[in-house]
Amino acid sequence: MALMSRPSSLHWVRTETIQSKARYDGVNSISSTMGTAKNKEICFGFRPASQSFLKAAQSWSVDGTEVQRKRGHWVTVAASPPTEDAVIATEPLTKEDLVGYLASGCKPKENWRIGTEHEKFGFEIATLQPMNYAQIAELLNGISERFDWDKIMEGDNIIGLKQGKQSISLEPGGQFELSGAPLETLHQTCAEVNSHLYQVKAVAEEMGIGFLGIGFQPKWKREEIPVMPKGRYEIMRNYMPKVGTLGLDMMFRTCTVQVNLDFHSESDMIRKFRAGLALQPIATALFANSPFTEGKPNGYLSMRSQIWTDTDNNRTGMLPFVFDDLGKFEQYVDYALDVPMYFVYRKKKYIDCTGMSFRDFMAGKLPCLPGEYPTLNDWENHLTTIFPEVRLKRYLEMRGADGGPWRRLCALPAFWVGILYDEVSLQSVLDLVADWTPEERQMLRNKVPKSGLKTPFRDGLLKHVAQEVVKLAKDGLERRGFKETGFLNEVTEVVNSGVTPAEKLLELYYGKWGQSVDPVFEELLY
Repeated sequence: MALMSRPSSLHWVRTETIQSKARYDGVNSISSTMGTAKNKEICFGFRPASQSFLKAAQSWSVDGTEVQRKRGHWVTVAASPPTEDAVIATEPLTKEDLVGYLASGCKPKENWRIGTEHEKFGFEIATLQPMNYAQIAELLNGISERFDWDKIMEGDNIIGLKQGKQSISLEPGGQFELSGAPLETLHQTCAEVNSHLYQVKAVAEEMGIGFLGIGFQPKWKREEIPVMPKGRYEIMRNYMPKVGTLGLDMMFRTCTVQVNLDFHSESDMIRKFRAGLALQPIATALFANSPFTEGKPNGYLSMRSQIWTDTDNNRTGMLPFVFDDLGKFEQYVDYALDVPMYFVYRKKKYIDCTGMSFRDFMAGKLPCLPGEYPTLNDWENHLTTIFPEVRLKRYLEMRGADGGPWRRLCALPAFWVGILYDEVSLQSVLDLVADWTPEERQMLRNKVPKSGLKTPFRDGLLKHVAQEVVKLAKDGLERRGFKETGFLNEVTEVVNSGVTPAEKLLELYYGKWGQSVDPVFEELLY
């Protein structure tokens, strides 16, 4: 559920002090109107019609931070929750502005980066009970003071930390998330993960707190999970039961690991989007790690993945339109415009706009804010409330994997970087999946949470396709030349054996653990 808890903020108003904030390093190299316009031309020859978009170019964001431009210098300041717009929009956004926002993520290959995010469950070592908010606040304050992180506040509550281009945030049930900086190599990514875990453990162990790397809360009922004091989560908590039966479980009892990756053009984006969607069930199988619910096997290898099938079908799924001949930025904008809204952020408060239309907002007819028009800040926030298997913002998010132990936190980005950042491997994947039908892709999405790599596919098993794909990922990493192939060892072991991490946990449950899930807290302890 990465990014949900950190709606970011873009201020598209030219003033003496310009503020902006974004989750990922979308367009560091774009710092002027000319540069922005040129970038869009590179992307797909599009130039926005609205003057508001062009005025905004001088205040583009850098990753994961809020910045202020003063006397020609960028100075990092604390960021999140989202700051309200400095000036109310006076010129309505056009659809071209929304398309241009996505297109602005295009960047040359030498500027591509790897952004990894992972979530984990905190628990009391003595009782295995989930951390409550008071403990989480103590932990955040301790990390801040000991390791020099800036605190992120919502009202009087500490809800996260920020240091450079990294941030720590809280998911609805207190899941602890690191959103990493955009980095060049997988070695840097894994070093970042290790540094984060060291810092967290240094404080948490003194408190008697541990952290569990798994995709779904294995022991506790939903009503036993603490609720974090964040405004947007209150809105979502009230809305979720209206649109699906498992949305609250998604919010409070799941953890994921995901990687965010760049593209250089609209055509490159579409190719990576298609490869990511087609292969997402394979990633789900390789990283399946959530077989327990409330102390017992739940019948799935990835309960986390299964939960997304009945969370809110208006904003989840496999996005068949991406494979259409017309698939491009504009089609994703059309899709996103039709996804019902959650909220608008104004005057340091979340306004409940659940079920309302962003199209109405653009026309000044939003019932919760009549007569007001959205800014690109609102559009960016809206994009964070859409949860398909692959999500497009100014980069692509691979969202199909369960949370897991630290070795797999490095393996997930390795898998996708090897495929999507190497032209030979990417084209080989696109050739491989070219004749997969929408029905076959959806079948894999539906069946993999239960049967994993043993899912039947055509004349064999998904395991056989996965073996070919992992080989392509390894070859892609080798061609990158950074000696990164070792990060795929965990995945290689899984695909060669055909036994997912979840199946190994089930074997322990029925054997060594004597049908108790309690030992998993030690087995998968960070």
